[in-house]
Amino acid sequence: MRPNILLITSDQQHWNTLGIQGSPVKTPNLDRLAAQGTRFTRAYCPNPTCTPTRASMITGQYPSQHGAWSLGTKLPESAHTVGEDFQAAGYKTTLIGKAHFQQLRHSGAYPSLESNPLMQDLDFWRDFTGPFYGFQRAELARNHTDEFHVGQHYGLWMEKKGFKDWRSHFAAPGGTKARSGYLSSADDPTGGSWSIPEECHYDAWIAERVGECLGEHAANAEPFFLWASFPDPHPPYLVPKPWDTMYDPDEIEVPEGRPGEHEKNPPHHRLTQTAKPDFRPWQEKDGHAMHGFNSHLHDKKKLAKDIAVYYGMISLMDKYIGKILDRLEALGLAENTLVVFTTDHGHFYGHHGLIAKGPFHYEDMIRVPFLARLPGRIPAGVVNPAIQSLVDLPQTFLDFCGLAAPRTMTGVSQKETWCGERPFSRRHALVENHHQPTTIHVKTLVTDRHKITAYYNQPYGELFDLEKDPGEFENLWDDPASQALKGELLLSLVHAEMGKEPMWMPRVWGA
Repeated sequence: MRPNILLITSDQQHWNTLGIQGSPVKTPNLDRLAAQGTRFTRAYCPNPTCTPTRASMITGQYPSQHGAWSLGTKLPESAHTVGEDFQAAGYKTTLIGKAHFQQLRHSGAYPSLESNPLMQDLDFWRDFTGPFYGFQRAELARNHTDEFHVGQHYGLWMEKKGFKDWRSHFAAPGGTKARSGYLSSADDPTGGSWSIPEECHYDAWIAERVGECLGEHAANAEPFFLWASFPDPHPPYLVPKPWDTMYDPDEIEVPEGRPGEHEKNPPHHRLTQTAKPDFRPWQEKDGHAMHGFNSHLHDKKKLAKDIAVYYGMISLMDKYIGKILDRLEALGLAENTLVVFTTDHGHFYGHHGLIAKGPFHYEDMIRVPFLARLPGRIPAGVVNPAIQSLVDLPQTFLDFCGLAAPRTMTGVSQKETWCGERPFSRRHALVENHHQPTTIHVKTLVTDRHKITAYYNQPYGELFDLEKDPGEFENLWDDPASQALKGELLLSLVHAEMGKEPMWMPRVWGA
């Protein structure tokens, strides 16, 4: 019997924020999922930003292949997605929550459904539920906490719930609040407490709608591929009461960098630790924002407050993930449903002196939490160090269902590794970051022990020995004793690039 697929994701969640790992974050439901399945400790994103990685998770291709190469771009509508393969096999395909497959600005040449002011046009969303990138049903929310991108199906749901003044809890112009986007909750007059009632939070919306979809699938005895996509704990740091005070900032251990650690690192690392950095040499003609290219200097006490709220956002999300898992069990679907939990990329909150995502490929940014459960097939209570990549999800899902993957997918199936039948399915993870045409173009190769990062047209780079230096404080790129190793790893990076080349058809004759 082919299993169902339930993919649950968060957004921008640090890999070490699960209670079962010894983290101070309380995540009893994710801990339950981990105990019932396998927790993978070496999972990586193919790009440390939203759109590129999310597109990889449905195409099985790297960002350099599927076309959504950076934030501010989109996945071409012509791209083949795994939802199409599941539909062809008789599965119902649904996405509830955040998509971010398209850019926030609509243009004539590059239209976008996920753009303003269309997201606030509730009449449009009342009539639109798909198809959308292989999902027959798509119910969307694009905002993180009180951002003005609010609207879409989440806005419709709030109105249906009788929450008529919902706009007052979101920033203008999508809402009526005067201001949003506080990078620090300590600078927010509310101190990180979001005025929206918990029962009207998008976590509650996602759990309710996913539960209803599961009920429909059970009643119709139909197989499904369902993605529950939570927007948290992506900043701004805001969460409803009482979650905003669940963690005491005075008890938070704030990650820190080491004095002088960036002296051997690329120049953009060093500039983040200055008050008024000049990043103009990296700015190319498009003039758009460059994520992470700003000062990362911060007040430790304020950051502790941010972390406390960030933890509260994760714990609130965990509550509603629990409701989804409970619903799955109540409907008798749990035994035949492959459940995977992960996030699209990591987050900095003080690590290496950094407080925002960017082209800094530390483990904090590119490593992600990853859990997989399928009773009777995926071992329970196991911790597995085999390298995973989110680009592998489509092929792995199809393999579990006995379906052939398109030849254009360039990830690998992890099925045998997840089932404990082989120690690993890949020997490395490849991470891309192409945020400007030439000046921010980065490739990272991660192996069992080492990590190497190369920058397009630049002599500098990064090389870390993750066994001897798990905190990644000693860059060996220019270390005389490490030059042979650097050469070997750079060759491995070239081989990894060559190995991911797609071949849409086999060679069928001599000429």
